[in-house]
Amino acid sequence: MLYCAIAVAITTALSFVFVRHVFDFLLSRAAPDITFIYTRVTEMLSTYIEVAIYCGLALALPLITYQAIMFILPALTRSERRHLFWLLSGVVVCFISGVAFTYFILLPPMLNFLLAFGSDIAQPMISIGNYVSVVVRLIFWIGIVFEIPIVMYFLSRLGIVSPEWLLKNWRWSFIVAFALGAVITPTMDPLNQTLVASPIVLLYFIGILLARLARRGREERQLAPVALEEE
Repeated sequence: MLYCAIAVAITTALSFVFVRHVFDFLLSRAAPDITFIYTRVTEMLSTYIEVAIYCGLALALPLITYQAIMFILPALTRSERRHLFWLLSGVVVCFISGVAFTYFILLPPMLNFLLAFGSDIAQPMISIGNYVSVVVRLIFWIGIVFEIPIVMYFLSRLGIVSPEWLLKNWRWSFIVAFALGAVITPTMDPLNQTLVASPIVLLYFIGILLARLARRGREERQLAPVALEEE
């Protein structure tokens, strides 16, 4: 935990170098006619710090995952250890996939709905702090949610869960997906919740397929010593 905290502190400090570019990245999803404001003296500074912290967490994610792996490493066999380190690249790919999904697919309809709703009654004057906080949290947490298949694969590889058990309880994936959609999205409308929940359900079934592959590899590894003894 100490190494993770130091890594996040370093990556957060480094993130201040390119936070301005991250702002351009985040603001590009908003409608071009929206003019952002800030209403507190410290709002821009606190917004910069918030963005830097989330960027630091994202950059430190591989090291945080590695430290988690090192914590459980003594309980794993040599084959499981070798397999586990390959998952590090999968963690990065899944997180980037979640960021891309949020940026290109989820944000445009969600922001259009939020920024246009009620505009005939009152003129929107959006605080930069509120906008960036909503968008950054959405991108970060959906990136984390996209790690679901990797987690399911790893648990199946260790024999903690089975593909049959996961498939038997598939109905719960819909309930959990829409619950996460309600927590992650800043709006309660069913459209945006469905946009978040649908990929979570899809990720669950992808995780079941990966769990089958993990279980098959685990069974082959267990049968190999038996075959050698019979020879």
